[in-house]
This record gives sequence, structure tokens and C-alpha cells, in this order.
Amino acid sequence: MTSGAEDRPRGSGDNAAVRVEGLTRRFADLTAVDGLDFAVARGELFGLVGPDGAGKTTTLRMLAGVLPPSAGDAHLNGLSVVRDPEAVKHDLAYMSQRFGLYADLTVIENIEFYADLYRVPRGERAERRDRLFRFSNLGPFRDRLAGRLSGGMKQKLGLSCALIHEPSILLLDEPTFGVDPVSRRDLWLIVHEMVARGVTVIVSTAYMDEAERFDRVALLHKGKLLALATPESLREGLADRVLEVRVDRVREAREAASGLPEVSRAAAFGDRLHLVTRSASRAAAEVARALGEQGFHVEDARPIPAGMEDVFIERIAEADAAVGAGS
Repeated sequence: MTSGAEDRPRGSGDNAAVRVEGLTRRFADLTAVDGLDFAVARGELFGLVGPDGAGKTTTLRMLAGVLPPSAGDAHLNGLSVVRDPEAVKHDLAYMSQRFGLYADLTVIENIEFYADLYRVPRGERAERRDRLFRFSNLGPFRDRLAGRLSGGMKQKLGLSCALIHEPSILLLDEPTFGVDPVSRRDLWLIVHEMVARGVTVIVSTAYMDEAERFDRVALLHKGKLLALATPESLREGLADRVLEVRVDRVREAREAASGLPEVSRAAAFGDRLHLVTRSASRAAAEVARALGEQGFHVEDARPIPAGMEDVFIERIAEADAAVGAGS
């Protein structure tokens, strides 16, 4: 199902900070990114969401001018990553999964190093540094060696180093991967502060719960764009279609539920099932009865609002079905 929001893309006209057209990257026989088209508005928090191998990192590396596209192009602030990749880098910050912190330098020395690298004027450094310390809560650790920081603190330091030159576009590749919950919250506070200041932020993540934070999300699967819309409109496409069933022997119950006429898709979510139906409110009683007749103990069956993981699983299934129908 295509929502109205997908028909009204943001970032059109002169408001686009990033415009991607047919962006493709091949590695020998593997097409890692396959003809992506999207635009990101200035000051938008935009998510590239998908599992490992979806093409998220490759897309960000091309946007950052680090990896040349095999086909297509992307424009950042009007500059082409194909024709002028070095110029693209001047007004953006790219924080990769392995950001280049120096373990034998302190927190403040790492920030100063990147300030030198980005040629930040000396007279502006103290104010910028103090603001980043307030955002990141790294002030008390300014003299600690980066190699002695926790994983979450290293991520916050990396983000601070990336922001010291106040870029207008920020590219973050899975910044919260492996980060503790407190540091994860702090990282998102920093990101939202940057967006509030007008920075355009593109974040890649495999965490479906983080997709709720974005103004819009691009769902990626095997290098292709499955959907592009706001989280709200994507969830609305499954309104009253997701039935949550608390049942014993979840994996066996999933197989049984998949064969029921009311169910188009069944997935296990921990100790319960999420079933996609035509109408969850109408199917609840019938599904519970049918599973009970097959020997399962159904504790509860109730309609729930669709989550982004439900949306993603459904979109993958639709895409795979379309490929199968076309073969």
C-alpha cells in the first residue's frame, strides 16, 4: 500500500540539501546499492533503515564523497559527488562506524586535532568546544585518553569531533550500534540539537525502534528502496491489520497461523506472534479459536498498532512476492 505522504516528497525544489538520482554501486557481481532516488530537505532528520547488507553504509560513503558511484549521482548543497567529490566534503561531516579517534590523545586533544584538520578559526574554538561538552557531557573527561573511554563515550567524542566545524550536513553510520542505553539517549539528544539548529542529518540504523525518531525514513533491502515516507504514514498502511497473539510454542504456532485464511503474514516477536490480517479486530476471535483447535494455548489475541518492524517485514514480503511474480 502506498501512502499519501509517499506521493508528496520533501526536499523538492531549492529546499533540498541532498538529492540522490539513480545512485548505484556495484562490487564485481554484487550490486550493493541499486538505483536509489530520494531528496532530503534542509534541516530534516532522515533515516536510512534496514538490516545488514541493505546498502546503508555504501550509500553514506558515496554521499560523503569517499566511494565513487558506479552509476547515478548525488548532489549535496548543489555539489555533485561524481564531478567534485572533494568539494562535497567541505560542508559536511561523516561519522563512519569506525571513526578515526586517536587513542593516545586526550578528549580535548582529539577535538583540537579535528579543529585543526577542519581549519576552525582559533577565536571560535572555545565557544564551540564548550557547547559540544555541554551536549555530550564529556567536559569532566576532557583530559582522559580516548583509548580509556567507554564505547558510548567514544561515540560521543567522535560525534563532537565531527561537529567541531559546524557542518550543514551530517552523515552518521549506525552511531548507536553497541552503545549502552544512557549513551544512546545522549547521542540522540545531540543529534536532535543539531537538527534544531538547522543541520541536515542522515542517519543509518538497523534498529527499527530508532526509525520512529526520523522525520522520514527510507526503508532499504538488498540495495533497493522499499518505501520512503514518514514513520506515521508507513504505520498507517497497516492500521487495524496487525494482530498480536500471546501463545505457547511460538515457532510452531507461527507455522500454524501462516496457514489460516485470515492471515497473510506471520512473524514471531519474542514470546508472541504478530499476524498481518485484512482486519485484526475481526480476525482476533477466529484466529484464537483456530489455534486453540490445533492444540495451542492462546493467552490473548488483540489488535495492536503496527510498529516499524511490522512495516519492514511486510514491505520485504511484498517486494519478494513482486520479484517472484515477475520471474
